[in-house]
Amino acid sequence: MIIIMAGGRSSRMSAEKPVLRVGGVPMLLRVYREAEKVGETVVALSEKAPKTRELCLREGIPFVETPGNGYVEDVKWLLREFGPFVSVSADLPFVKASDVAQILKAFNGKTSLTGVLPLKLVPRDLKPVVYRGYAIVGLNAVGTKGERFFELTNPLLALNVNTPEELKLAERIARLVRT
Repeated sequence: MIIIMAGGRSSRMSAEKPVLRVGGVPMLLRVYREAEKVGETVVALSEKAPKTRELCLREGIPFVETPGNGYVEDVKWLLREFGPFVSVSADLPFVKASDVAQILKAFNGKTSLTGVLPLKLVPRDLKPVVYRGYAIVGLNAVGTKGERFFELTNPLLALNVNTPEELKLAERIARLVRT
């Protein structure tokens, strides 16, 4: 199962991130359209994301409401409810079906996989979270026994839209790559 994480507060933005448009399309729809090509996909949201819920209802996208106690707590809740799953953030507007398929294929259902990019693949203008020499991206596999890094190759996974500046950058990239 693939679960799109879309229930946060979006505290650094003026609106719920999943409904913000990149290339004329809400980010959630961009992510959902790619993920559903790979397998059964649902959106995880909370009471903190009413516009995201409305979008899901309007577009016929399946969703589940989490307790909304924060990202880590929601992931734990989803793991208890659904078992191991692939997690993708709704604010990764350039995720591709092939990225999701790559991590799903590598996932053994037990060991969690943290999606990372080698820093040499990260475009210069992006400022991702860096840990142990890798850019951490919002595409992961959630299991129950340990964790390891999983290298991905799509450089645009380094753009996780968290600020108005990153949204503007995503819009410029969308015009260039027409995705």
